[in-house]
Amino acid sequence: MGDADDSYDFSALLPFVEELRNGAQLVMGNRFRGGIKPGAMPFLHRYLGNPVLSAIGRICFPSAVGDFHCGLRGFDREAVERLELRTTGMEFASEMIVKATLHGLRIAEVPTTLSPDGRSRRPHLRTWRDGWRHLRFLLLYSPRWLFLYPGIALILLGLVTGAWLMSGERVVGEVTFDVHTMVFAAFFVLLGYQSLFFGLFTKVFAISEGLLPEDPRLQRWLKIFSLELGLLIGVLLTVVGLAGSVAAVWIWYSVSFGDLEPTDMLRIVIPSGTALTLGVQTILSSFFLSVLQLRRK
Repeated sequence: MGDADDSYDFSALLPFVEELRNGAQLVMGNRFRGGIKPGAMPFLHRYLGNPVLSAIGRICFPSAVGDFHCGLRGFDREAVERLELRTTGMEFASEMIVKATLHGLRIAEVPTTLSPDGRSRRPHLRTWRDGWRHLRFLLLYSPRWLFLYPGIALILLGLVTGAWLMSGERVVGEVTFDVHTMVFAAFFVLLGYQSLFFGLFTKVFAISEGLLPEDPRLQRWLKIFSLELGLLIGVLLTVVGLAGSVAAVWIWYSVSFGDLEPTDMLRIVIPSGTALTLGVQTILSSFFLSVLQLRRK
């Protein structure tokens, strides 16, 4: 399969055929290894678009393909049909590689020479629009990089910062960090926790709809994290949050609901409110996850 714009030499396909005969199920051309003739690729595509998007593809997916967008490729028809490719735009180039990688197809790569476009009309490729479509596809098919890893980073940042400030204000140089920073730390934990669940929801939904292949590690984790366990964790977090909130009200009551030291009280209220929110969120998310796992005919 190749772009019909005279940019590829269809008489030089023997390397593709040899790789297919050797057992490869998808053979990709690599224009950066085979050579790009003067005027064949715009400067922005050559040094920014293709290298960056291909690098993101290799990071998000365990693929060794160096040129995700090469318009010349060979494949085993039956193997590729099983991938159920669905996209209808320029991101089709990335979808084939991503799904082939996720489904464990044997992928090979051969050097390919790119020549200037021989068409009489302007290319239909739109740099920023189609670049965004490729990037969007790569992110949507990688819940780990879109939701999981950012969520973990936010939770760790929030927990470390909150623990650092629990005992009192901290001074770094001429900057003082206090309860105001703790509020943002709590926000980081809440956002990260929500991001983790979004990643889980996306993965379960994508697998159930056939967009992503089955993940044995996810299945093992889901057997452990049942609805009942999620509800138990949620209830425990809610109880901890309520206990802290009651303690704060009791302290306020002990001074006849008079004035309190704001910073001291916020060191109780912020963690309590965070735990209470996480508990309710865990309960609701556990129910929603169970809904996504319902089997239907």
